[in-house]
Amino acid sequence: MGEEIQYSHFNKSDYQQFLARLREETTLVKSWFDSGRFSTDPLMAGYELEAWLIDNSGTPLAINEQFLELANNPLLSPELAKFNIELNVEPEKLTGNVLSIFENKLNTLWQQCMSTAGKLDASILGIGILPTLHDNDLTLENISLLDRYRALNEQVLRQRNGLEIELNINGEDHLQVKHKDVMLEAAATSLQIHIQVPQQNAARYFNAAVLLSAPMVALSANSPCLFGKRLWQETRIPVFEQAVPTGGYGGAATGPVHRVSFGSDYIRDSLFECFQENLDHYPVLLPVRYPNDISELKHLRLHNGTIWRWNRPLIGFDDDHKPHLRIEHRVCAAGPSTLDNVANIAFYYGLLHYYANTEKPPEFDMPFADAKNNFYRAAQLGLKHKTSWFSKSSDTLQKIILEKLLLEAEAGLYKLGIDQQDCQHYLSIIEQRVTKNRTGSEWQLAFLNTHQDDRTLLTLNYLHNQKSGQPVHEWDLESRH
Repeated sequence: MGEEIQYSHFNKSDYQQFLARLREETTLVKSWFDSGRFSTDPLMAGYELEAWLIDNSGTPLAINEQFLELANNPLLSPELAKFNIELNVEPEKLTGNVLSIFENKLNTLWQQCMSTAGKLDASILGIGILPTLHDNDLTLENISLLDRYRALNEQVLRQRNGLEIELNINGEDHLQVKHKDVMLEAAATSLQIHIQVPQQNAARYFNAAVLLSAPMVALSANSPCLFGKRLWQETRIPVFEQAVPTGGYGGAATGPVHRVSFGSDYIRDSLFECFQENLDHYPVLLPVRYPNDISELKHLRLHNGTIWRWNRPLIGFDDDHKPHLRIEHRVCAAGPSTLDNVANIAFYYGLLHYYANTEKPPEFDMPFADAKNNFYRAAQLGLKHKTSWFSKSSDTLQKIILEKLLLEAEAGLYKLGIDQQDCQHYLSIIEQRVTKNRTGSEWQLAFLNTHQDDRTLLTLNYLHNQKSGQPVHEWDLESRH
């Protein structure tokens, strides 16, 4: 979905022609998997970080077009709503001092964004769900001026036969709202962590990403509220799943096949299983016709971009046009600070590499249903979620991370050849955050408890703390506004 499309109104023939090309490209990709055509290069790392544009009172400001024009940086792009933007990084080899490179580059880009926003009497904020967001901010007046977003809205509503979209979330409070468009999706912003993997190891890395989704969503939680209601520790998860409520063929929108989901199973043999599932189970949403050679996979990649698994396989191309495989880990909220974001990235890469390279694949011992249940319970309860995690007894994720996963993440980072000082620096941030149970969500809830549920005060103090550069476990609850 990252690429702009040329038009947004479609007819029956567009769908037929797109589907024909999608079938051809899926057959071609199968031959690439069968013949080992994908890159076998070493692991590559990358990420995308979504952020909010806000005014001086902490409310969303729909100015991403002016902001992006003024910033004039190809690493910045618009998101669905005019008050959201996305920051990107050039991919790096997953070794050496990649983590401190990421921190330096993110700091530089973030500083440019703050400076650009300041010239527009605005600020940039990294947080999962903006506390001051109101339901009436999420209207089509605030949709970004790109054909792909308008087309997405039209096609989702067409598949739902015009039925309204309903959010119904039970947490500490209960939220129930209805919308006539997909703008609810814009309520949630995330850190998406990418890894490019050699074809021969891709299934192991994908399955590891799936089972690690629970600890990752818990320790990166930064979205406890929406529209003034206290919901899940990571409310982004149900919001996004319910905001694009269209599913598979035959009215399966309310059945087991959803466009935003945890997926249907582990990979058995190769990532091709996901692309076959895309073809078999998901109707075409954006039937854009590309004249390009089918080997560019334009139709297959666009279709895959309209199916949002929390761990999503991607196909890209190296500079020499050789195809490669990536895994996009989508479970983390945008973090409270650059340090928190890079610490989340470090922990994920270390654990992922560790679990993808154990002698016995861990997915053999954790059924997919358990990995899925862990993920949703961790999104709801955070670090307090209890699970057995390859053991006969149950413990909280907090205890499991401190006693087991941090050591495994460290071992994984060392095996990757990551700089040892970087390993210790970033993992110590995770250790302190988890020890104190002071995630972004826990800090927000504690602040609201201390300051009479004042969401504006929360947002402005969060912004102040974010500008300090300190990781969230060091933030206090004093108000400086």
